[in-house]
Amino acid sequence: MAGVKRSHDGSTMDKASSSSYFMPMFETFRNELDEHYDRRERIIKASRDITALSKKMIFSLQRVHKLQADMPANVTKENTPRQSTINDLFKSIAPDLHDINSWRYQRQISGGVQEYMEAVSFQRYLETQRLIAYEEAQKTIPDGILLSEDDYLLGLFDLVGELMRFAITSMATTGQVPSGTSSIKVDDETKASSEELRDILTDLRLLRTRFEALDTTACTASGSFLGKDVEKKMEVMKTCVEKVEKAVYGMIIRGRERPKGWIPDLRDEERGRELGESY
Repeated sequence: MAGVKRSHDGSTMDKASSSSYFMPMFETFRNELDEHYDRRERIIKASRDITALSKKMIFSLQRVHKLQADMPANVTKENTPRQSTINDLFKSIAPDLHDINSWRYQRQISGGVQEYMEAVSFQRYLETQRLIAYEEAQKTIPDGILLSEDDYLLGLFDLVGELMRFAITSMATTGQVPSGTSSIKVDDETKASSEELRDILTDLRLLRTRFEALDTTACTASGSFLGKDVEKKMEVMKTCVEKVEKAVYGMIIRGRERPKGWIPDLRDEERGRELGESY
């Protein structure tokens, strides 16, 4: 049996008189919060699914063995439906990220966007040995989804790790540093150009130089997460480039002593360096 509300003198109060003037206002707040949490959960779930599919795309791309070559048919066959599913996921949450909500829920969708940028930029590099521009990257995402400069930049930081894996795997299987040709302008008047061989280590060193030149102190002071995120990824990026350098040095100096298919154990080199420093 439901309870009966009574006034301070003990008399029974009817339902109309017991209702507060503030109840409709708080019911509106409750509905808005329910919508907010439902929207937030939809975005988080979509971001996780996009992240998982992007990782699968990267795993398939790691089976490519040459730079500046057409994508193998088996890799394209695997990644095409994944790309389509990712587009559908972006479109499904586009209404939830409309207008000001694109910034309100930016942290919730950021992880998926960064992983997707890593996959897209990795494929572009394998095909052309160039980075994908911000404007081109935005076009790979369906309308209604904002690609922030922060997510684009952090996705490129993560790209370095995939380039490191690709480089070391290629050196282990082919005995050569992955490389391709690039056009260099030699005469401004005649617009003449020449072809130059450029390897992946050169590209990684150039990326490291550009990343180290970034100044994110203003972002940290303004309360943006970019400064903290860059600080975390900077050390990982440097470590990845150093691993490729050590693998190339080892292949050049002692490569003839090792059989084809040998994969460098960088942990042994780290332990040897630590022992040397201790003496």
